[in-house]
Amino acid sequence: MTGKNIVGIIFSNAYDECIPELTGLRTMGSVPFAGRYRLIDFPLSNMVNCGIENVGIITKANYQSLMDHVGNGKPWDLSRKTGGLHLLPPFLTAAASGNSDKIEALKGVKDFIGHCKEEYVLFSDCNSIFNMDIDELFNFHAAKDADITVVYKNGEAPKLKDLIVMELDGNDKITQVEVAPVTDGNVNYSLSLILMKKSLLERLMNEAVSHNYTNFEADIIQRNVSKLKMYGFKADGYAATLDSMKSYFKANMELLKPENCDHLFNSERPIYTKVKDDMPATYGLSSKVKNSLVANGCIIEGEVENSLIFRGVRIEKGAVVKNSIIMQESFVAAGTVLNYTIIDKNAVITPNKTLSGAENYPIYVGKGIVI
Repeated sequence: MTGKNIVGIIFSNAYDECIPELTGLRTMGSVPFAGRYRLIDFPLSNMVNCGIENVGIITKANYQSLMDHVGNGKPWDLSRKTGGLHLLPPFLTAAASGNSDKIEALKGVKDFIGHCKEEYVLFSDCNSIFNMDIDELFNFHAAKDADITVVYKNGEAPKLKDLIVMELDGNDKITQVEVAPVTDGNVNYSLSLILMKKSLLERLMNEAVSHNYTNFEADIIQRNVSKLKMYGFKADGYAATLDSMKSYFKANMELLKPENCDHLFNSERPIYTKVKDDMPATYGLSSKVKNSLVANGCIIEGEVENSLIFRGVRIEKGAVVKNSIIMQESFVAAGTVLNYTIIDKNAVITPNKTLSGAENYPIYVGKGIVI
């Protein structure tokens, strides 16, 4: 099996409700992450790195910033005459809400999937962040002669209402599936990367429509665990799943550890993003920067520690930024102290302000807000 025989499907709005502060004006897929990326960059890059040439992105609402970011798919080499990147029409209906409308979404793009010539379909959400060799997933799926393969991680389960939690036997076969159970300790939970044949998907979708099923995880995966050959493929290395602002803050901060950053941004499997030409970051004579990620185009004249500074941010002399995330084109004036804060795009913090949250409860300043 090769990537050219697989069509990728990305749900850009899945789990928007988990971080409403960041998704009020954008999709989950277009949420900024790690200084210069958007969350959709990770599933897109994972797909193209294994040779997938046909990707459909399913939208629902607030997708203007997503359109601006992905454009025609050129940064991912998906600007093509055949195949390439497809931003699929919004599927919002009166009955659709939250993540449980994946079946409704797939019904809305039935014609797109039907016209695809690829034999397999690879699904992904945008709220799980990892970099993996999907060729290994394909080989595993073929070797097991699986009907469905679900990529999973072992750890503390995220608090997601449609999360798939699995039990596996010694041969990696999924023997039991629970949807959003109450759990203690580590479990095997899905990273929402799922591979199956297109013909199987079409059959399962026809059954779902005829029985008026509405929930992909419960009605497509859980209901068929005893009927189909389902296997779990464990993702090694760094992976994070977002279920709240706390987890978003934590996932960014974990990249300040070199081992996590090196695994996620693997030179053998690059993470691509929209190219923005800008000058390198400029550091003033009085600046102090420690254990931070600073993107290009920034002007740093103050003190920065344990923070992620996105493109085009300016931090004036006398300002102190610690344990914080400052998104693109924001401004932090002299005399301001920020600690455990998340500052969205184009925000302005005027002189001599102090904002201090906590590791579990960072303060959030919205897009374009002036304080």
